[in-house]
Amino acid sequence: MSVMKTSLRNFFAHKGRMALSAVAVLLSVAFVSGTLVFTDTMNTTFDKLFASTASDVTVSPKASSDGDTPRTGRPESFPASLVEQVRKVDGVQSVQGAVVSTGVTVVDAKNKNVGPTGGAPTLAVNWSPNELRSVEIASGHEPRGPTEVVVDGATAEKHGLKLGDTLRTISVTGDFTAKISGIVEFKVTNPGATVVYFDTATAQRELLGKEGLFTQIAADAKPGVSDDVLKRDIAAAIGGGYKLQTAAEAADAGREDVAGFLDVMKYAMLGFAFVAFLVGIFLIVNTFSMLVAQRTREIGLMRAIGSSRKQVNRSVLVEALLLGLFGSVAGVAAGVGLAVGLMKLMSAVGMELSTRDLTVKWTTPAVGLALGIVVTVLAAYIPARRAGKVSPMAALRDAGTPADGRAGRVRGGIGLAMTAAGAAALLAAARADEAGPGSLWLGLGVVLTLLGFVVVGPLLAGAVVRALGVVVLRIFGPVGRMAERNALRNPRRTGATAAALMIGLALVAGLSVVGSSMVASATDELDRSVGADFIVQSGTGQPIVPQAAAAMEKAPGLDHVTEYRWVDATVTDPRGRTTTADLAATEPSYMKDLRRETTAGTLADAYGKGAMSVGSDYATQHGVKVGDVLTLAFKGGEKAKLKVAAITADTGQVDKGAMYINVSTLAENLPAERMPQSLLILAGAKDGQETQAYQALKDALAPYPQYKVSNQADYKKELQDQVGQLLNIVYGLLALAIVVAVLGVVNTLALSVVERTREIGLMRAIGLSRRQLRRMIRLESVVIALFGALLGLGLGMGWGTSAQKLLALEGLGVLEIPWPTILTVFIGSAFVGLFAALVPAFRAGRMNVLNAIASE
Repeated sequence: MSVMKTSLRNFFAHKGRMALSAVAVLLSVAFVSGTLVFTDTMNTTFDKLFASTASDVTVSPKASSDGDTPRTGRPESFPASLVEQVRKVDGVQSVQGAVVSTGVTVVDAKNKNVGPTGGAPTLAVNWSPNELRSVEIASGHEPRGPTEVVVDGATAEKHGLKLGDTLRTISVTGDFTAKISGIVEFKVTNPGATVVYFDTATAQRELLGKEGLFTQIAADAKPGVSDDVLKRDIAAAIGGGYKLQTAAEAADAGREDVAGFLDVMKYAMLGFAFVAFLVGIFLIVNTFSMLVAQRTREIGLMRAIGSSRKQVNRSVLVEALLLGLFGSVAGVAAGVGLAVGLMKLMSAVGMELSTRDLTVKWTTPAVGLALGIVVTVLAAYIPARRAGKVSPMAALRDAGTPADGRAGRVRGGIGLAMTAAGAAALLAAARADEAGPGSLWLGLGVVLTLLGFVVVGPLLAGAVVRALGVVVLRIFGPVGRMAERNALRNPRRTGATAAALMIGLALVAGLSVVGSSMVASATDELDRSVGADFIVQSGTGQPIVPQAAAAMEKAPGLDHVTEYRWVDATVTDPRGRTTTADLAATEPSYMKDLRRETTAGTLADAYGKGAMSVGSDYATQHGVKVGDVLTLAFKGGEKAKLKVAAITADTGQVDKGAMYINVSTLAENLPAERMPQSLLILAGAKDGQETQAYQALKDALAPYPQYKVSNQADYKKELQDQVGQLLNIVYGLLALAIVVAVLGVVNTLALSVVERTREIGLMRAIGLSRRQLRRMIRLESVVIALFGALLGLGLGMGWGTSAQKLLALEGLGVLEIPWPTILTVFIGSAFVGLFAALVPAFRAGRMNVLNAIASE
């Protein structure tokens, strides 16, 4: 019989046993394929959007911030006369001036923000024929005056807006209202931005502060004139000081803006897919190891009638190839479904993606199939080699005899050595003086301890399972003792099964320790350093408009209000070395709101005329001391020579490295239109009036729903919720690895039941009831799950502790072990074991006693 026929016969004869391993391959490949399809679809969506909106050449101010809200709250602009200069350039067929601002908030008649909450911007744009490239008017008409506005259809549908409804637009120049005169639909997918359109004069006056200004110029070339040639001719005509981009360059710049977000998602999801593959390897190894053990007699007979070692080896590898092929094909198909599900999820949180843009490149199934097949065949290689070593004499032995009763001493020694080396690397990371080298030690320690625990798992199984048996199993009498002995019968199998669960739980524990420590460290620093009673800021990073700041000033019950502004400047030290820095411009009351320690000088003096402060790190690196004079060149303003009056200690996270100047000093060196708006505002209440002031602040800012008022308790809870949401996402993704690990436990038990068929029949014959049999299998599953949980949680806490010590270099100095989470996961592992044993225990209980005894 040929190798292929033998492999096919065995594969389909054991198709039920292969199914769970195939599911593990399917899930892992689905995650990889789904990630690739999802990111490719997002790229397609943005590429179509950029292609539909970009003109042949776009002109913008050189200092423009590429879509981010400028700190002044209004975008960079240039005079409308520049449009006429571009119009006169040879090769220009058409030209349009554009006004685009992201520094706005749009609210409906109920004072509800109609902008997106998922990170996409709110865009205020002037209406021009150029807009018809990407949108079409679905109802109504274009804006024809200062009282009319057009809104995109997705926003209108989401917020129930219709023609005639009133929208209020909030910008740094003031608030203004208009009625919806039209609703437009995008010709391509809008990824989630809210877009409102005004007539040109209104957009210039309300968004830029006066008419006769534009933020962009869109120029299209005559037939036969290339974009590059047109760009060169326009640059020659208008001179320097402007940023010119062809359509291709604008599209590339747009891709770069979203590339960071896409890459983070892509590589994070691929990382979890890798974890799932790693866990799946243990499942596949266990499956084939047990199948080979059960077919020992059969393989011996094949060897006796002439099959060579290579043929037996190849037969098992072909079975693995078939398993990988079936699992991978199903995984690629499931990956497309997963990508669609992710698109629906993103739409629910504000990023719209359409299935019309669904992109499945040929590389996606190729990568999925290659990964699934290669990983499966590699995982089956060791069991295949073991099968090839079966001698013809094995035909005379009983099938299913364990091939490995105890872990080898060499294996144990290697595992202990790797674990010890990993522990030493983690210790080195915890004691590192710099984050860079420490991170390398941490990565090495995580890898070595993980591999060490996997290798040494069988050696640990004996001691740990016996200890768990005393606590968990002995109370169940003889049934519990039999469950313990079954778990100890093959330490290598028990170790491999538990290792799959260990990996997922180690990551959960490690991230839980890091997350809890981050929250505890931030809370501790807030308690120590923040003296402000209230913090006001936008959740989207928009600056606080002057009218909102003025409303806060009038709120009763406040002792002071401190505006906090960031400004760009080039700083030159006394030796002539220059650096680019962000300066914090505040009022002197900021010293009440944030308690900063100084290593030299007095912070109050830094708020004096012609004075400033620097951080201790900057002072050390540049040899700066109190009394030295620094030269500051403010972006868009004057140069100023300021004396260093204080050096602040860079020990915490809040304002680490900040250089402080008085707002009045900034105003002396920047024109009014270049003054940055406040990124946040801090406030203190009068003694005994904290509750009244809190409510008064909320009432004062009620017309501005984009801002949130938080007291210190609120702020701490927000930090905890943010970290908690991030961890929940991570836990959700890690659940994939845990699901695969559960499948491993199910598969191990199912194959173990088949392997012990005759034994089970004999036990039933001498009086073991079905109920006791099912309990024995469930208890065996529970103790394996708890063994994996102990290893994983212990390993994860070690990782997390080492990572926290490394993060302490960045100011996160509080270590907090989340014991409720750790205990919940440990107890939950017992329920995981019970769940995994349901089907194997049920099948064992249904065995016919006589047939079981007669089986070989």
